[in-house]
Amino acid sequence: MKYVTVLNGKTYEIEIAKDGSLTVNGEQRTVDFLTLGPSLYSVIRDNASYEVVIEERNEGVEVMMRGKLFTGEVLDERAQLLASRRGGLSAESGEISIKSPMPGLIVAVPVSEGQEVQAGQTILILESMKMQNELKAPRAGIVQRISVAANQTVEQGKLLITIV
Repeated sequence: MKYVTVLNGKTYEIEIAKDGSLTVNGEQRTVDFLTLGPSLYSVIRDNASYEVVIEERNEGVEVMMRGKLFTGEVLDERAQLLASRRGGLSAESGEISIKSPMPGLIVAVPVSEGQEVQAGQTILILESMKMQNELKAPRAGIVQRISVAANQTVEQGKLLITIV
């Protein structure tokens, strides 16, 4: 099965063969993937082990790995065809709601309302399980609303920042 995955504005073509082998952008990859819980996974690649949190959201998917949050969408071949006919895979305009991928403490909000941000720019730092996670803007835009402040605790799914 072929998938097109867009994470933080970068597109990957992923093919999973019936034997479980994985190809990313035409390059064969050896990956061991194990489910640890409802949204927690263990990934082993090149003898390195990673814990990965994957959450499906209405607007796509959020992946937290090595303290970094990746937002995007995963489309199979049929969904990719429909999206391309609608004019693209990811929204280049409109409102984006950044939500907390896990419960934690807001350490810092280095942006302010009305500020222009670039794709990949850190917009919030969230501490969870003694790790600081930098949440980054999925695309360029303007910070419309900040719904949290430093030293505030948040639950998973809490609206943090809105970008237009």
